[in-house]
Amino acid sequence: MSDSVLNAPHFHDEEAAYAFVEAKLWPHGPVCFHCKGTDRVGKMAGKSTRTGLYKCYACRKPFTVKMGTIFEASHVEMKLWLQAIHLICASKKGISSNQLHRTLGVTLKTAWFMSHRIREAMRSGSLAPMGGEGAIVEADETYIGRKDGTEKARGGYHHKRAVVSLVERGGEARTFHVDRATVAEVVPIVRKNVSKETALMTDESNLYVRVGGEFASHGAVEHGVGEYVRGDIHTNTVEGYFSIFKRGFKGIYQHCGEKHLHRYLAEYDFRYNNRVRLGVDDVQRAEKALVGVVGKRLTYRTARGVKTA
Repeated sequence: MSDSVLNAPHFHDEEAAYAFVEAKLWPHGPVCFHCKGTDRVGKMAGKSTRTGLYKCYACRKPFTVKMGTIFEASHVEMKLWLQAIHLICASKKGISSNQLHRTLGVTLKTAWFMSHRIREAMRSGSLAPMGGEGAIVEADETYIGRKDGTEKARGGYHHKRAVVSLVERGGEARTFHVDRATVAEVVPIVRKNVSKETALMTDESNLYVRVGGEFASHGAVEHGVGEYVRGDIHTNTVEGYFSIFKRGFKGIYQHCGEKHLHRYLAEYDFRYNNRVRLGVDDVQRAEKALVGVVGKRLTYRTARGVKTA
C-alpha cells in the first residue's frame, strides 16, 4: 500500500472501518437486514457497546452491515478485513495466506478463510455476452498443475486441471475450470459468453473449428508450424493473461485444490477486469470488491468442502 492509502482511517480505526463499509453498502442509509425497512432504524444505545449495531423499530430486530455478507459471523475486526481486501486487490499475482497471516497478525487458518471469502466477493454473477460488432475476443485453453513421473507416463496432462479463457482485446477476461478441454466442454462456454457479432481468434485447435463459423469471423494461427501472428490474427492477449495467473499459481499460491480453483480464477479475472489500463487504480479496485461482498456468505465448512450430516 502507498503511504497515503496506509494512513486512511478505515484501516486503523474500527468505527471508521464500519462507517466506510456502511457508506459503500448502504449509500442511502441503513437498511434492516430482516425486513428491509429504512424508516425506523437507529443505532442501538445503552444495551450494547458493539460497533455498528443498529435496531429496526419496525420489526424490533438488531442488525449490522455484516449480515448477509462475507463478513457475517466473523470475529475478525472490520479494519483487518479492509486491509486484506486492499492487499489482495493490489497484488497483481496474488498474495498468499501465509503473507496475510504475517501482515495482519491473524492465524494462518483465519488468513486462508479470509482469502477465500474475498475471492467469493470477486466472483461475477450472470454476465452479458462479450464482444460485439467490431470487437475481437481471443479464446484459448491451458493446463494448471505440476508435472511428475506418473503424469508423464500417462500422457502429460493426466494430473493437470484444464482452464478455458476468453479475453476481449482492450476489455475483460472470463476464465472457466473444465473437467477436460473437449468440444463438449469448451463450445458451450464460447457460445454462451461471446456475442455472435464478434471476431473470434484462436489457435489451430480443433475445439474451435465448428463453433468459429457461428461468429462474424474466425481467425486462427498455427502455433504448430511456428506461426504466432498474421495481421490482427493472434492469441497473444489471452496467452499474456495466462502468463499472469500461471506465475501467480507457481510463485505465490504453489498449490491449489481443484475444488477451490474457480475462486482463484475469479480473483485473477477480477483484477484483470479492473486494471489500471481500464482506468481502475488499487483503491477503486478494492472498493469494487467491497461492493461484491453482499449475498456471498461462505462458511468455513463449505470452503473446506466438509460434508454435513
